[in-house]
Amino acid sequence: MDLLVRTWNVFHGNACTPGRRGYLRQMIELASRDRPDVLCLQEVPLWALAHHLSDWSEGMHVATTTTLPSRLPRRFAGWMSRRHQGLWRSAIAGQANAILVAPAHTFEELDELRVSMPSQHPRRIHAACVAGRVVIVNAHISADVGELERTFAFAETWATVVLAGDLNLRAIKRPGWSAPARGIDHVVARGLNLSGLTVWDVERRTAAGVVLSDHAPVEATVTVDSASPLSAESEFLSSAAVAWNGRSVPSPS
Repeated sequence: MDLLVRTWNVFHGNACTPGRRGYLRQMIELASRDRPDVLCLQEVPLWALAHHLSDWSEGMHVATTTTLPSRLPRRFAGWMSRRHQGLWRSAIAGQANAILVAPAHTFEELDELRVSMPSQHPRRIHAACVAGRVVIVNAHISADVGELERTFAFAETWATVVLAGDLNLRAIKRPGWSAPARGIDHVVARGLNLSGLTVWDVERRTAAGVVLSDHAPVEATVTVDSASPLSAESEFLSSAAVAWNGRSVPSPS
């Protein structure tokens, strides 16, 4: 079974050069138009979570994790931010990450984890199982080696796993994982064959003369062996601690 996995930091729905108008709906429709099996999104405003993501993607399953809470009720925050998308961004609307899965596949939300220090900007990663055979981990982290190590430790809980998202680092190559893309947005796999790794060019993410987002989507096809295991390979998720800069400390909530 082949799965097309795509990731995109949608920049709160902004154009590459932020302005008053937002383009989140156009982004979701563009990214889901060719029916990818999995679409991982970062920097999604919270007002879009309730119904919009599923509606705009024509019924894809949606799993989300909030990374920055809204300062106002979501509907009002959405109304406010849409008055000037580039000005407000996540300041009042908050933001989340989302995993969208094609309706044809079975889908199960798994765990999530905060990988940033309590005093730092909150960074959370989350996981979902697709078609009962492969785990997708969606991540948006800082340019921080500690956060990267905790992200890989979380992902390596599973034998067949895809890590996708905005990692804010270029040098992420790890033993046992596929080669990363150029840039800071990645789709890499472990225990699976990955092919067709592609970074969208500017023209592909341009709509009505506007370049959408300050990030380009990245995609790849992963081939899932029907006999491949999905077992967890560590006690990571059942542990009350994570390895944090060389010492064991409680996992933040």
